[in-house]
Amino acid sequence: MEAPCRIAIVGARGRMGERIHALLQSDKHAVVVARFDRDEALVEDGHGVDVVIDFSSDAGCREAIKVSAKYGAALLVGTTALSADSLELLRECSTRAAVMQCANTSLGVAVTRHLAREAARMLAGSGWTVDIVETHHDKKLDAPSGTALALAASLGQGGMTVAADRIHALRAGDTVGEHEIRLAGPFERITITHDAVSRDLFAAGAIRAAKWLKNRAPGMYSLEASLVPEV
Repeated sequence: MEAPCRIAIVGARGRMGERIHALLQSDKHAVVVARFDRDEALVEDGHGVDVVIDFSSDAGCREAIKVSAKYGAALLVGTTALSADSLELLRECSTRAAVMQCANTSLGVAVTRHLAREAARMLAGSGWTVDIVETHHDKKLDAPSGTALALAASLGQGGMTVAADRIHALRAGDTVGEHEIRLAGPFERITITHDAVSRDLFAAGAIRAAKWLKNRAPGMYSLEASLVPEV
């Protein structure tokens, strides 16, 4: 039997860090061996780490990169609004470790990105317009969300460029996260919607992706790559 995936959590006191830790308590194939928050090691058993999961801040991401280097561990980064310096450090990190940077660890969002790309390929150049509308809780700091930007990138890969003023961010109440892609053409409209109803979906997706990253060769990986069945 394969040994459990040893996971370190950076941003352990945050919403996502706490939910990941909670879900891992009942996981038979993964175990938390270290937790960090604001440059402080809350728990660190020193016996090795397979994957570092980071949901913190720009500064926290840089700490996660250091933890990855210390243990020779893979790195999953779910932190959004990263600086250019941190993105460059992640690229450097991917030359020695498996790295996955994803603004949203939901499997449903990965499917939504795929649908957006395919829709754009079919509709590009045919006079259709596209808007992205995202809604989150009123304590979310970055706007537009990292997921909205990722959806725009997927549409762009399909040939439909989304102008900055066509990405609309709303902050209201305790909304976990809702994203709509609104495609409008002559006489008809298409809406692709993803609605997150619990933060546990992001935590579960991050744990699944972390297990997939374990023992991968150095490089930059996408969440979508982890969904492709391996032959």
